[in-house]
Amino acid sequence: MGVITLVMLGSLAVLALAGAVLWGPQADRPDPSGVLRGPTTGHLLGTDHLGRDLLARLLAATWPSLLPAVAATLLGAAAGTTLGALTAVARGRAAGLLGALINLMLAFPALLVAVFFAALFGAGADGAVFALAVACAPGFARITQTLAAQVAGTDFMAAARVLGLRRHRLLLRHVLPHIAEPLVLNTTVAAGSALVALSGLSFLGLGAQPPSYDWGLLLSQGLDRIYTEPLPAVGPGIAIVYAAVAFQLLGEMLAGAAARQARPNPGEEPAAHSARTDRPASVDHVLEVEGLRVVLPTADGVVRPVRGVTLTLRRGEMVGLVGESGSGKSLTALAIGDLLPDGARATWDTHRFLGSDVESSTREERRRQLATGIALIFQNPASAFNPSLRIGTQMTEAVRTHRGTPRAEAVEQALAQLQRVALPAGRRLLTSRPFQLSGGQRQRVAIASASMMRPELIIADEPTTALDVTVQRQIMDLLRRVRHDDATAILFISHDIALVADACDRVLVMYGGTIVENLPAHELAAGARHPYTRMLVASVPDLAAEPDRPLHTIEGGPPDPHGTAPGCPFHDRCPHRLDRCAVQSPVLSPLGPEHEVACWQPLPATPSRGRHETKEAQQ
Repeated sequence: MGVITLVMLGSLAVLALAGAVLWGPQADRPDPSGVLRGPTTGHLLGTDHLGRDLLARLLAATWPSLLPAVAATLLGAAAGTTLGALTAVARGRAAGLLGALINLMLAFPALLVAVFFAALFGAGADGAVFALAVACAPGFARITQTLAAQVAGTDFMAAARVLGLRRHRLLLRHVLPHIAEPLVLNTTVAAGSALVALSGLSFLGLGAQPPSYDWGLLLSQGLDRIYTEPLPAVGPGIAIVYAAVAFQLLGEMLAGAAARQARPNPGEEPAAHSARTDRPASVDHVLEVEGLRVVLPTADGVVRPVRGVTLTLRRGEMVGLVGESGSGKSLTALAIGDLLPDGARATWDTHRFLGSDVESSTREERRRQLATGIALIFQNPASAFNPSLRIGTQMTEAVRTHRGTPRAEAVEQALAQLQRVALPAGRRLLTSRPFQLSGGQRQRVAIASASMMRPELIIADEPTTALDVTVQRQIMDLLRRVRHDDATAILFISHDIALVADACDRVLVMYGGTIVENLPAHELAAGARHPYTRMLVASVPDLAAEPDRPLHTIEGGPPDPHGTAPGCPFHDRCPHRLDRCAVQSPVLSPLGPEHEVACWQPLPATPSRGRHETKEAQQ
């Protein structure tokens, strides 16, 4: 099939380039003595009303038939792709208006639009090209909108927004390269359809005008005598079908080649090297948030997934954030990084980053501060990177954008960071694409990328969930190294209570959109005072427990995020609830050094792990 496609395309290319030169003079030479002749040995397709050879005109019309079709396709693809891709980088009302515009444009049939604008622009080849471009742009816009919507919600787009990249850079570096392959294939196929449509406009008298001509005009002229001499009409029809099929086969061939693209093996890993420390550790607060609230309007009403979160992180501190799914952990992190989805709104009583009030900063200052001071490490290493861009491009993007670092210097910094996380120090890895790396390698690259800007805060949203236990331990060791070497604060979000207790300095326990307990990590097993925290700890499987004893679970479900009922969010599931718990919500109150709890009747500290006592209290 590939050979046939290349032969067909090659023949069209030769005819387009040489047709006018070889057969142009003969095609334009009238012969009054041979008007409207049928096929003969001298004129295989016959002659027209001026005695001109129709075969010569058919061959010479290859260029004026193909070029306008390709031009109209490219113009329509460029306009439609730009419009559709903007929906991925626009936010709020602008995105809605763009989507409505695309829907409005698609409400009209493409052929009707082409005929209308061809008449509006005036009969002629140029008018037909622009009319066809306008007609095919909505189709490209819808395809691009659909593809871009899949990109807009990915982790690598969120990471790019954290870097503070402007919309045009998001569009050119992350959206369009990621969806380029299907767009190219669609453009190739659309060129064949455009050829047919453009020939149809010429057939209707809205395209090429005499003395110019193309296959559509030749078809129109041959149709007048189709009952007596069919070849003058059949010849242009065959040429149109031949070219359209060639473009279709080209699209199929490109699609097959893309599907069979080989995946080279990643390079070898060298030994790890220690990173240089360029600033001392400090106890200053990196982040201070008080009363963080997130409101998300939905079709069923307003959802309040985060309801007054207060937290602080100090330089060089690793703080764990734990809780059931739906407790608001990830939305809290997204609100801190200014990455909430469209429609969601975050408010807070206090939000200070690196000592400065975020609310008092301008939008540009806030964008740059968050881009250079915060980095995110996502749960799924497969979606954390743009699969269409090389690793080196994605790692160096932030320092080149915000610090103006030359490309060569940025590459050297990237190599140093890869070496730091025990990945190949050679340039081969930088030229690889994400799919060429294993899950552990991708997560190491994610940590290296997060360290490129030497951020003050790293938000790690369940970065070890998709990894096996061996790689999980290596990733945690790397996070500890980054934390100690760079004095970076880390907010570590996880469901793994044991992992958080082992790796973090403090633990924040979240339930129902609020922080219910803040305590040192080493006290999590025995010193937890909130009933929910105790029950979370008790639900961790114990290898020393009796094998026939069922695992402990927390009865009931989390509170409805739509609800606005007063009182403690945990009171329906709490075995120690009081009457006031149903009507009055507790606030975080200090119990001791570095220990706060939001409970009207905190449980007493246990001298041991506290898990068996908690189970007995609930039975």
